[in-house]
Amino acid sequence: MSTQTIQAPSGIAASQWLRSYYFIRAGFSVAWVAAAFTLGKSAPPVAALLLVAYPLWDAIANIVDAQRSGGLKANPSQALNAAVSTITAIAVVVALGQGLHTVLAVFGAWAVLSGLFQLATGVRRWRAGAQWAMVLSGAQSALAGGFFIKQAIGAASPGITDIAPYAAFGAFYFLVSAIWLSVMQARKRSA
Repeated sequence: MSTQTIQAPSGIAASQWLRSYYFIRAGFSVAWVAAAFTLGKSAPPVAALLLVAYPLWDAIANIVDAQRSGGLKANPSQALNAAVSTITAIAVVVALGQGLHTVLAVFGAWAVLSGLFQLATGVRRWRAGAQWAMVLSGAQSALAGGFFIKQAIGAASPGITDIAPYAAFGAFYFLVSAIWLSVMQARKRSA
């Protein structure tokens, strides 16, 4: 049995990968938010599917990015984020049977943990550029998670539209990072 060593991409390739990755993450989040406010708002089965898909997508995206960036061992914050996101998707399936307050609490715990892991990834990748937006996004995610948990123990009935703004802010930060990297790359090419 042979073992394969995953090489981290060069600076230019890494920057190009991150730019594309951030555009894809932003696009998915925008589509998810649109679906949440349209289909998910009025169709509970679609809302349930969207609520499971969001952390599952995060897990897949973190695994793919980590593999493109030197492997899971070289990117422990992303490996942990992928594990937490996978567990969250399963927990959301279970929580859906208990009610939306429980789902919101699960999302809150996930937002705190995944935000801290995203913050750590942004700090680790600081030299790649545009990571200040990922650090801010991670910090805001952790704060939003605390808000979700507080909201989950409240009396108001939560729904998918309570989570959608969280995903919209994620889309914003991914888009800012992608555009920032695009500008950096264009400046390097013209220099």
